Amino acid sequence: MGPRAREVLATLTRDEVDNAAFPFGRARRLQVAGAPVLALRVTYVGELGWEIYCPMEQGLRLWDTLWAAGAAHGVIAAGIGVYATTGRIEKGYRAHGAELELDFDLVEAGMARPTVKAQDFLGKAAYLDQRSRPPVAILCTLTIDDPRSASGVARYPLGREPIVTRDGAPLTDAKGRRSYVTSAGSGPSVGKHLLMSYLPPGYAVVGTQLAVEYFGELYPVTVAVAGATPLFDPQNERIRG
Repeated sequence: MGPRAREVLATLTRDEVDNAAFPFGRARRLQVAGAPVLALRVTYVGELGWEIYCPMEQGLRLWDTLWAAGAAHGVIAAGIGVYATTGRIEKGYRAHGAELELDFDLVEAGMARPTVKAQDFLGKAAYLDQRSRPPVAILCTLTIDDPRSASGVARYPLGREPIVTRDGAPLTDAKGRRSYVTSAGSGPSVGKHLLMSYLPPGYAVVGTQLAVEYFGELYPVTVAVAGATPLFDPQNERIRG
């Protein structure tokens, strides 16, 4: 994953990997450094890139080959910190066990598609019912305005903290669900510590000033995104280029 991922991959395969031959959302079987792989042009970090699946016995050699080919392009082993936290939250990508759980539906999560296919599928009736009415809560991305505690130490929530008004009043939606942080982490590309939270519609408005309660103190936060639009690269130009 990364803005130079195509340059790295192109040095190791005879297959075409430009945008015309291998557009976003496609899967193809390739030969990469002599190894048969299944390459998926997808991303969970908001950058151009591929997930590459290979036979287990080829894994170490393929890693070493990609690592060596990427040296000239500044490749690093970023790991789960970017995949599960920083890159994901900057793009507003939802995660199972965090934003995606049984307390909230797909409409509230901002994952309802423009249309519904005609064919039947498991859960279709419930999904159509969810789409038929306005959401009771909306998943939002918030930024921490000032992370300094009363003692002057910068503190950063990690998740599951209450989201409240600036004067500390709890937020409760029409189903009786309290607002809390579903995911939290640094957003290095936007220079802010980011939080994700389901908010009642009246508060799910860009610019709304709220607070997060962390270890008995209130820290000011602002709604930066209401819904699924990414805070970083909102037009998704980087992943589709």
